Amino acid sequence: MSKKIAVLLTDLFEDSEYTSPAEELKKAGHELVTIEKEAGNVVKGKQGDAEVTIDKGIDDTKPEEYDALLIPGGFSPDKLRADDRFLEFVRHFDQEKKPIFTICHGPQLMINAKIVEGKKMTSVKQVGIDLINAGAKWEDSELVIDESGLITSRTPDDLPVFNKAIVEALEK
Repeated sequence: MSKKIAVLLTDLFEDSEYTSPAEELKKAGHELVTIEKEAGNVVKGKQGDAEVTIDKGIDDTKPEEYDALLIPGGFSPDKLRADDRFLEFVRHFDQEKKPIFTICHGPQLMINAKIVEGKKMTSVKQVGIDLINAGAKWEDSELVIDESGLITSRTPDDLPVFNKAIVEALEK
C-alpha cells in the first residue's frame, strides 16, 4: 500500500541522504512531499550534486496528511531546527507514533523538538553526544530501530541498510 512521506529539507542537505532514500521509496511506490519554508523554493545539496524544488511550504501543509517522516542529514536539520514550525511538525510524528526515518545530522531536529529521550538511536558521531545529553540511548551502529518506529543511521555509507529498513517498515 502506497504511503505519503513528508521530507523536511532546506539548503545544504547531504545530497545522497535525500536522493538515495527518495529513489528507493519511490521505487517501492510511495509518494514523497518535500517541505521547506515556501513551496517552489529550490534547495541545493551541500555536495552540489542535488537540487530539489520544494513541494510545500511548512504553513501550507499539516503533519496529519502524512504516514511517515524522512529527515536527511547535512546542514539542513541544523538550519531548520531554529524554526518552531518544523519542530511542531516533527513532534506530531512522535506523538502519533508514525515512523520517523533520519540519518547523520537529521536527529538535530528531533533534539530540538524534545522527542529523543529514552529512544534507541544512532547518528553521525559528533551528534551522538548531543543525543546522549538529550536522553537518547545512542549507539554507534549502521542502523538502529527503536520500538517507537524511529529508524536511524549514521552516514551515507549506511544508506543501503537504511534504505532497506525504511522500505520494509512501510510494508507493515
